Amino acid sequence: MAQMSRDLAIDLGTANTLVYAKGRGIVLNEPTVIAVDSRTKGVLSIGEEAWQMIGRTPGSIVAVRPMRQGAITDFEITEQMIHVLLRRVGVGRLNRPKVLICVPSAITAVERRAVKEATRRAGASACYLIEQPMAAAIGAGLAIHEPVGSMVVDVGGGTSEMAVISLGGVVAMRAIRCGGFDLDAAIQGYVRSTFGVAIGERTAEAVKMAIGSAAPFEDEPDAEVRGREVSTGMPRTVVLTAAEVRAAIEEHISQIVVATTTCLGDAPPELAQDIMYEGIHLTGGGALLTGLSQRLADATDVPVHMVDMPLECVVLGAGRCIESFSKLGALFASAER
Repeated sequence: MAQMSRDLAIDLGTANTLVYAKGRGIVLNEPTVIAVDSRTKGVLSIGEEAWQMIGRTPGSIVAVRPMRQGAITDFEITEQMIHVLLRRVGVGRLNRPKVLICVPSAITAVERRAVKEATRRAGASACYLIEQPMAAAIGAGLAIHEPVGSMVVDVGGGTSEMAVISLGGVVAMRAIRCGGFDLDAAIQGYVRSTFGVAIGERTAEAVKMAIGSAAPFEDEPDAEVRGREVSTGMPRTVVLTAAEVRAAIEEHISQIVVATTTCLGDAPPELAQDIMYEGIHLTGGGALLTGLSQRLADATDVPVHMVDMPLECVVLGAGRCIESFSKLGALFASAER
């Protein structure tokens, strides 16, 4: 067990954290949420159990997401979470693995060093970083080392990243701090401003998954939403249409579309020609939004392909790196960048 878990890859995402153990594959997939006792600062739970507590805890317990927009918002809580994650996958005092962390390309050098320091203090013998678009391209099985242009669009919970890759390097890139959680917040804001009803982020996420879309589609359903009326404090149910939700999130969808077209426009003509033939590869949880692939295809005039496992694609790519550590080590990002 100790040897099997020596090397780990962690996709420490804003929404979900996935852990890949060398020789074993994905061994953990949990929401990036931690529940802390505000009096003792002790960790009560992480992952799915903590996620269930969001919006439902007493004053002494705080359920928080330590990652916001792809960056660490609380260094100590993130360190505690990584510490618990490592223990869950079999890391002990006598078994200090090398750990590869997937990070958004948009984070600063200070944030990169914070991630590495938190991981080392949590029990890793060494910490390396790889940017999420590169890991996603590897996980999608793209020929990143060939002199051929490949394009990845990774829509996560807190960030959306677009990269054109050729010969093992990023040729053109765009990264915006806009993702699935921004769509949830937009739905919350719409329901509050239009109906005077406050709903939680979990309810907004459920609405997005049920009827959210980036483009119109046939037989659009409605959704009943239960929340608290702001003026009276009483429970109230409202009905949302798919068109209303689409309008509420349109500003953020437009940001993703514009960033994608700009990134493609930054690519050299020869690589852009390759992408027109090979298409754009869409990954991340946001890739599951109905109509997003069609919206991107219409805006770029390029085919858009959903990868086979959009939620797991990044950590699978990082996992391939730790399986071939010496061969793919050149793809790791510098913390000083």
